[in-house]
Amino acid sequence: MRGGRHVAAVTDASFDLRPGECLVLVGESGCGKSVLASALLGLLPGNAETTGQAFLHGLDDGLDLLAADERTLARTVRGRRIGLVPQSPSAHLTPVRTVRAQLEETVRELTGTRRPELRTAAETAAERAAFPADHLDRHPHQLSGGLAQRAATALALVGDAPLLLADEPTTGLDRDLVDRTVDELRRHADADGRALLMITHDLTAAERIADRVAVMYAGRIVELADATAFFGTPGPRHPYARGLLDALPERAFTPIPGMPPELGDLPVGCAFAARCTDATSACEAVPAVTDGVACHHPRQGGR
Repeated sequence: MRGGRHVAAVTDASFDLRPGECLVLVGESGCGKSVLASALLGLLPGNAETTGQAFLHGLDDGLDLLAADERTLARTVRGRRIGLVPQSPSAHLTPVRTVRAQLEETVRELTGTRRPELRTAAETAAERAAFPADHLDRHPHQLSGGLAQRAATALALVGDAPLLLADEPTTGLDRDLVDRTVDELRRHADADGRALLMITHDLTAAERIADRVAVMYAGRIVELADATAFFGTPGPRHPYARGLLDALPERAFTPIPGMPPELGDLPVGCAFAARCTDATSACEAVPAVTDGVACHHPRQGGR
């Protein structure tokens, strides 16, 4: 709810995610990507409302994440079933405690490990995330952006959660660190059979890591595609997805005209129609999702 009225931040989001697979959710800022992640973890504001269901296979009793109470989410899901790699690791880390102390606390909470094994377990967790042992006794403000990201990743890996949720994990990193960060996340998915859901606006990072790509616009997933087909041939089928790729400097470098609509003031019909060169009168109705694309005029052969 915003300003006393309901705002649909995410609508009709539907996807599955298999063990060892990486699904990347892409879209412009404000399209609802992080809201979706927060909903899965039960971290939405108290006045938020959710409908629908979200199940994590293998979770006891078939728990619906969207219907679970705070106690269940805190004790059963966060850290243990879903590991979160946050958007701002420096803000996520406790500033007055060393990385070692935070790792030890997380290991103790999630695995029940006690001293004297606790120190070794924390060092093992750091090693899994390629965090250097000689930096464990430093505080977050003493770390570079890349090392803070590795510390946050180490914390996310402690509970051996079958799903890693990485919310804009490359924000503020230079290109080399972006590549190293996504490679590390991919390595954990491959080595441990974890499912990985990465949220990003960085299509170059998405291309590097994704098995499948979900494109979100104005709170709705408008295309869900195999990454090889999406970034190669035949290419994206939704005009917004095509526009995102064409805006990349290494491609056509042609920005999408206009601005995305406010989630609290969506137009009638297709939310992208005002920016779309393919729009017709048919776009005055909301397009249904057909073969993974929500568009009245999808490109049959991609780009």
